[in-house]
Amino acid sequence: MSARCLAAFVVALSLPIPISLASAAAASDAPKDEVLVTATRTPVPESDILVPVTVITRDDLARSLASDAADVLRFQAGLDIGRNGGPGQPASLFLRGTESNHTIILIDGVRVNPGTIGGAALENLNAESIERIELVRGPRSALYGSDAIGGVVNIFTRGANIQGVETYAGYGRYDTQTASLSAGMQGERGGLAFNGSWLDSAGFPTLETSDDDRGYRNLSLGLQGHLQAGAVELRASAWHADGNAQYTDAFAGTPADSDYDDDSAALEGAFNVSDAWRMRLRTTLMQNDIDQHQSPDFAHTRRYSLEWLNELAVGSHNSFAFGAIASREHTDSLSFGLPFDVGTDVLMAYVEDRLEFGRNHLLLAAGYTDHDTAGSKGTWNVDYGFDVSPGLRLVATAGTAFRAPDATDRFGFGGNPDLKPESSRNLEVGVQWRISPAQRLTVNAFRNDIEDLIEFVVLDPVTFDGINENVERARIDGIEAAYRLTGTGWHLQVAASLQDPRNVTENSQLLRRTRASLSLSFVKSFSRGQFGIDVLTAGERKDFGFPADVTLSPYTLVNLTGRFAITPQFDVDARLENALDEDYELAAGYNTPRRGLYVGARYRFGGR
Repeated sequence: MSARCLAAFVVALSLPIPISLASAAAASDAPKDEVLVTATRTPVPESDILVPVTVITRDDLARSLASDAADVLRFQAGLDIGRNGGPGQPASLFLRGTESNHTIILIDGVRVNPGTIGGAALENLNAESIERIELVRGPRSALYGSDAIGGVVNIFTRGANIQGVETYAGYGRYDTQTASLSAGMQGERGGLAFNGSWLDSAGFPTLETSDDDRGYRNLSLGLQGHLQAGAVELRASAWHADGNAQYTDAFAGTPADSDYDDDSAALEGAFNVSDAWRMRLRTTLMQNDIDQHQSPDFAHTRRYSLEWLNELAVGSHNSFAFGAIASREHTDSLSFGLPFDVGTDVLMAYVEDRLEFGRNHLLLAAGYTDHDTAGSKGTWNVDYGFDVSPGLRLVATAGTAFRAPDATDRFGFGGNPDLKPESSRNLEVGVQWRISPAQRLTVNAFRNDIEDLIEFVVLDPVTFDGINENVERARIDGIEAAYRLTGTGWHLQVAASLQDPRNVTENSQLLRRTRASLSLSFVKSFSRGQFGIDVLTAGERKDFGFPADVTLSPYTLVNLTGRFAITPQFDVDARLENALDEDYELAAGYNTPRRGLYVGARYRFGGR
């Protein structure tokens, strides 16, 4: 799809809605105003949040029959996924044109970005384990510290809303077998929930030059509990995934595989210091292990943190938040014959003030990070909104963010311990328009300038020896639009993104990021069933190549989904993935799934 066509579509989203659709929406039950926590670190209704947010609900996840979190997220406009093959292969997320390590990934609020090279292992997070996803676009280092240049993705595992028992079993192309069990009980003083899911797939050839199918196994377990003990509310959560991923070595062209082990856990106590002041104390653990079988290579990360978080209401129109987070990260790795074993300490503090006065909405946030790698770094956010009318709001935001060099940047291949942190400054304007209780349109234009990007500089063209240096600058200009409309028994969401992710130093398009994308989701419910269609159109992208970068062709993906309720407790689901049998690439030289049918059966009992 050309940039001109996408721009025309973005403009079209701003035009008046046809009377027939508006009437149908007016007759429907208006969607509830979701309460989100990621954008501000405190519970805030979606309608009060000034920055662009996306919520993926449990209904969306169940309908998708997606295998993992990356498959769910790839149907979001303005978010590119680079994937090195089939199930279980590394999946990189590029949000708003930023780098794959410029987005923080949280699982139940626990940061899971590894301290070694690469982003969080989205490919190992089974979709059946997820309750909802909150996606915040734009800088958030003032509240979360390093890495939040492009935004924050907070993935909540299943637990809080499980009542009774739910079982699921499915089968699909590439001999993909799935099963899950969720069980929970909730009472006035607390609750306990468990979720387990299993996936096994024979997969398909990783490389376009290979004929060997490469399989994947995943076992995921989750446990959540909460208890009201007098004045103290206790919460605990734990998530674990392990398994094996097969692939073909891109350099040697030989079969290979690796074992992985991912964990996150949190224990929290919360209590009211006064009627207006709520305090939370939390400790968290994150673990990410990858161990190769055909070589001694490995990459391990452990991270522990202690968090002190506070919410304070100052009158009826002013809410204040502040806190401090201390973390200890340990990374050890062996890759390309280069071992390292590094410990990193980080201390972060933040303050945030949300004010409402008349038709004005203001958020002020400031963060200070003392990082072993990056030194001392201050960041800030200013978000302002003005209500032109009860349903129409104009928004202007600005913020800074940074990313500290990871252990691989400093001590791996081309390692340089003297690297500076990458830093960014983002400016944005937008419109939030609640056309009716069932209709919402948002449009945002942004510019993100990123400096001191880390690049591998070749010093010897024969041996390819080199060093990592802060030598690159990037500028990303973009415009996003999102529209949603709910009618009686149906729901429509459309989103579009037009961006120019540019390496200013070389005057070239940043790799693996598209300039234009469009997504559409339509769901229609019937008395005993449901039909859905999901469409993603992405423009061409540049990717790594030798001796010159290559261009990946534009593509359009269409997924069809359906559900039929045999009884109120028992339903059968189906997904036709890549219904147009599109031949496309997410990474140069790597295969992607062709048309495939996936079916599953879900049974619930004992719930309310």
